[in-house]
Amino acid sequence: MAKSTVAVIDYGMGNLHSVASALQHVGDNVNVIVTGDAEKIIAADRVIFPGVGAIRDCMAEILRLGVDQVVAEVAATKPMLAICVGMQALMNSSEENNGVNCLGLFPGEVKFFGDPLIGPDNEKLKVPHMGWNQLHQTIDHPLWSGIEQDSRFYFVHSYYVHTTDPALVAATTDYGVNIHAALYRDNVFAAQCHPEKSSTAGLQLLDNFLRWDGQS
Repeated sequence: MAKSTVAVIDYGMGNLHSVASALQHVGDNVNVIVTGDAEKIIAADRVIFPGVGAIRDCMAEILRLGVDQVVAEVAATKPMLAICVGMQALMNSSEENNGVNCLGLFPGEVKFFGDPLIGPDNEKLKVPHMGWNQLHQTIDHPLWSGIEQDSRFYFVHSYYVHTTDPALVAATTDYGVNIHAALYRDNVFAAQCHPEKSSTAGLQLLDNFLRWDGQS
């Protein structure tokens, strides 16, 4: 059987090595390529849209390199998984860096946690949110297959996604506020956490993605 290809989009702002290594670890019959070449990305069977760093810098590179057009085409045609700032870039806008317009593929905004951020027991919570938190699945999605409800995933972020369409929420987590921690629509799935750093549950999510046909 021919190997399927998964492209990890390289626009200079992603945790590319760890994502590629995790995909190679779980993928028995998959060819993982890390590339910024639009033709190779569009030709791949599946695509990962990662992101790390400030949204202003990420969006500047996305637009400079034409990655916005590539992501729009992939989002319309094949399974795509957006991770961390990749997820945030899909939204309409972000409050980070005094306000930044994003790709607008999902409705809603990326919001700052606040300072101080007060938890449910009136304790001050650290920002950025860094560490393990439970993901509460809100839908039965193929990417949750084999992952127990409220499994712990690894997060590192100072801004969180809030969509204006609750029907798009695939999972939530709580850290002072209720976070829309995973979104989905058709063949696109997006997660604020880092599955490549999330041990067994995260590797299961990546394995599910490599088997996913893009149907919810």
